[in-house]
Amino acid sequence: MNKLALITVLLAPFLADAQSSLKPVIAQKADALKDKVIAWRRDFHEHPELGNQEVRTAGIVAAHLRSLGIEVQEKVAYTGVVGILQGGKPGPVVALRADMDALPVTERTDVPFKSKVVTEFNGQKTGVMHACGHDSHVAILMAVAEILASEKANLAGTVKFIFQPSEEGVYNDKGETILSGAELMVKEGVMENPKVDVIFGLHVTATSDNGVIEYKSGAIMAGVDQLDIKVNGKQAHGATPWKGVDPIVISSQIVMGLQTIVSRSVNITEDPAIVTVGAIHSGIRQNIIPESSHMIGTIRTFGVAQRGLVHQRIKDIATNIAESGGGKADVTIGTGYPVTYNNPELMEKMLPTLQGVNGKERVRIIPAHTGAEDFSFFQQKVPGIFFFLGTRPDNKKSEEAAGHHTPDFYLDEGHFQVGVKALSSLVVDYMDMAQPKKKK
Repeated sequence: MNKLALITVLLAPFLADAQSSLKPVIAQKADALKDKVIAWRRDFHEHPELGNQEVRTAGIVAAHLRSLGIEVQEKVAYTGVVGILQGGKPGPVVALRADMDALPVTERTDVPFKSKVVTEFNGQKTGVMHACGHDSHVAILMAVAEILASEKANLAGTVKFIFQPSEEGVYNDKGETILSGAELMVKEGVMENPKVDVIFGLHVTATSDNGVIEYKSGAIMAGVDQLDIKVNGKQAHGATPWKGVDPIVISSQIVMGLQTIVSRSVNITEDPAIVTVGAIHSGIRQNIIPESSHMIGTIRTFGVAQRGLVHQRIKDIATNIAESGGGKADVTIGTGYPVTYNNPELMEKMLPTLQGVNGKERVRIIPAHTGAEDFSFFQQKVPGIFFFLGTRPDNKKSEEAAGHHTPDFYLDEGHFQVGVKALSSLVVDYMDMAQPKKKK
């Protein structure tokens, strides 16, 4: 039995009422900070910055943490900020994470704080927008830091605030993904000195009920990998195709063959999987059979064994179809983000905290998301919980709300304090549970 599981068993009789005495104070202070959180969020929204360029955002965060008396480390993983708050009593180290980067999206929403930032991305002029809610995450965690710093003397442990760059990934001049912010922060030792025991994080979601907390034990978000297939054939005149080897025909057959992985190779009663070809590039003229074709796409899986199976089937299908057509396929699979996995023992242990903050009826289990999150790199190091906070306007249905990563993405700011209360309460309740219990 691992350490966390043993702690959970020993503390099981106390979990139902393991609510820190600081909870009423947290709730009161979170409500008082509501307008401040919204103002922070709007400022970040109006001034978005792409991955590893979050200089202004990081500067505001660092100044805020210092004003609270929190020890600050800057330029972690390029532009990341880490704050360390040591409580007045000994106890575990609890990490909280917020991502800071925006996206290369031109905003269309009609709000006073609309982004007007323009940049060049992959050789194209584009707007920059917080089209995924990271501005909200930063504002919420800044408020959590303010609340917990004000109760420093009463904290039984240490809090590590991780303001992370580049969750969306950074691309080199070839369009290839390089290290995400979380992966690089872990490599630079963010989970050490002091060594983190658990980590908590949240993500707003524009299509879920406003103010509702959503969670899932185990795999909650997919692991994602990049797919690259180059098909080599033989160039010929379009009038004499028998003199060549057509890479476009071969590529078309590969695309269809890849669909059988999910329908015939994956045990869909256990976990879903997705193989997507997002682009095919080949040829230059209508009457020339080109020499080669290039496909790129993504792979999404929910387990280590499943991931290995899907990768192998992609290679088998692509190479064998190409060979059968007289060509050759070179398959490259670049590893991306691991599965975002909520430790089941920790989830069970902390669920009463989330329910205590928001009420049982407003804390809901959801199916796994096929999106991916680099929070998973932190969870590979220590047990962690990642949950969602609904921010859909009350006057919209889920299908009416604009999705994440789109120009019309919009959040209702009315319940950000739920996120503030949830993260703050997870910290103090976990610390309280870790304290030796007095005999009655």
